[in-house]
Amino acid sequence: MLEECCVCPRRCGVNRLAGEGGKCHITSQVIVSSYGAHFGEEAPLVGRYGSGTIFFTYCNLRCVFCQNYTISQLGEGSAVDREELAGMMLSLQAKGCHNINLVSPTHVVPYILEALEIAVSRGLHLPLVYNSGGYDSMETLELLDGVVDIYMPDMKYSDEKTAEQLSGIKDYPRVNKAAVKEMHRQVGDLEIDNEGVAQRGLLVRHLVLPNRLAGSQEVVRFLAQEVSTNTYLNIMAQYHPCHKAMDMPLLSRPLLEQEFYEATDPAHQQGLDRLNRYHFLSQLRVVPR
Repeated sequence: MLEECCVCPRRCGVNRLAGEGGKCHITSQVIVSSYGAHFGEEAPLVGRYGSGTIFFTYCNLRCVFCQNYTISQLGEGSAVDREELAGMMLSLQAKGCHNINLVSPTHVVPYILEALEIAVSRGLHLPLVYNSGGYDSMETLELLDGVVDIYMPDMKYSDEKTAEQLSGIKDYPRVNKAAVKEMHRQVGDLEIDNEGVAQRGLLVRHLVLPNRLAGSQEVVRFLAQEVSTNTYLNIMAQYHPCHKAMDMPLLSRPLLEQEFYEATDPAHQQGLDRLNRYHFLSQLRVVPR
């Protein structure tokens, strides 16, 4: 897959093992920006001791409003080999983290699998979280069947034009829906233990954008009618303009309260009752109606 790269749906076709870089810029070595116990993730991942996050540098999307653009687009981070990556996973387990949370892993899946072989042989046993932008290929997801315990994809847009304008990829809605269905087929609805910590299943993130750009009503309809009404859904209200968003009139302001409820009310109406209310109350960055 790396010799003629088809790891993500962009299918750049470059030989990454020979040092050629495609849209994600990653060639023959993984770059990691940071790793550690993270307490700002969704509550079922954080638990008492935190989610063991590894933030991979670069991304296969080009979101103009990305809050982590210094990592995802400017390349902030340091190169690591598979031994070092395996060591990060094991150190997070040793710290007591509840899971290994692979952030923006889509473009580096083969390298992650190499590191997992080492880490598992040395005792890694935590649930694995695949925390992606939701632009994932079926071929790569098939490699992860039986490996990933918790899928946490974004569902960013329902409209192709919007996806192309804001993330540089036209077929995002179609690919994203297919990926979410496959993720759910593999792991099912989110299972949470008696201590409130997720063990397995699907957890979907959806960031509400100003001017209804995210197509929230179609996202909740799709999840309720084509995936499961028991889907654990985090509808996020914390949008604020950053990166290139200030130069785009439709994205240059915070969310309106009305826009937020136009996303959450239909979710309830569709029967999606497993909503992350923690984010509703504590991360609400909206202006009044």
